Amino acid sequence: MKIVSFFMALLLLAACASVPLTGRKQVLLVSDQEVLASSLTQYNDYMKSAKKSSNSSKSAMVTRVGKRIADATERYLKANGMEEELKNFSWEFNLVKDNQVNAFCMPGGKIVVYEGLLPLVSSDDELAVVLGHEVAHAVAKHSNERMSQQLLAQYGAAILGVAVQNKSQAVQQVASTVYGVGAQYGVMLPFSRKHESEADYMGLVFMTMAGYNPDVAINFWKKMSAGNSGSVPEFMSTHPSDATRIAEIQRALPAIKAKYGK
Repeated sequence: MKIVSFFMALLLLAACASVPLTGRKQVLLVSDQEVLASSLTQYNDYMKSAKKSSNSSKSAMVTRVGKRIADATERYLKANGMEEELKNFSWEFNLVKDNQVNAFCMPGGKIVVYEGLLPLVSSDDELAVVLGHEVAHAVAKHSNERMSQQLLAQYGAAILGVAVQNKSQAVQQVASTVYGVGAQYGVMLPFSRKHESEADYMGLVFMTMAGYNPDVAINFWKKMSAGNSGSVPEFMSTHPSDATRIAEIQRALPAIKAKYGK
C-alpha cells in the first residue's frame, strides 16, 4: 500500500499544472493529443447531425466575435510564455439551429452557439460574454481535468498506474461521459461550479483584451436569470447560482478593466 501511495504521489506531482490567469493547480493525466483526438471525434459526430443556421447575419456575428476573442487569447498566450499552447487550437465557429439556450467550446477551439441563445444577446459585447466563457474552458483545459478526475474515480489508486500506461483506451472509456454527447442535449461538458466560475473570470479577461465591454456581463446574466424560471436551461445546469455568479463578476470587473482594458 505504501508503494502504491508513493507511486500515486509521484504520478500526481508529475501531472500537476497551473491554469493560465488564475494560477490554480490542476491534475492533468491525459495528454493534449489524446484530449484533442477524442474531442474532435465527438465534435465531428455532433456536426454531422447538427443543422447549421441559415441566418447569415447572426452566423457572421458569431464568427466575428469568436475570432476577435480567439485573437486576444492567442496574444495573451504569446505574451506570457505559452506560445507552445497555440498548436492545440484550430478555431472554428458555428451557429446551429437549436432552440436550447446553450453554447459550447470543445478542446481545440471548436465553438458552437445555439440559435436559442441569441434572443438574449443584444450586441457583440453580450455575445462576447458567452464566447469568452467558452474559450476559457478550452484554455484552462477543464476537459482534460475532468477526464483526469474520471480516470481517478474509475480506476482507483491501486490500478491507475496500469490504466495510464495505456491511456488511449482509458480515455476513450471516459470521453463519452465527460463530453456528454447526445442528440437531445448537445455536447456541453458537465463542468463543476469551480470550473464555471473560473471560466467566467477568464472569459471576462479575454473579452476585455479583445476590446469588448465587460460591464455588459452583469446585464446579460440578469437576463439569463430572468429567463430561468421553472426548469434550469442546460447552459446553466452546472453553473453557480445566478446571484453568486453576478456578485463574483461585479467584484472582479474593476481589477480586470484596470489591468486589461485599453
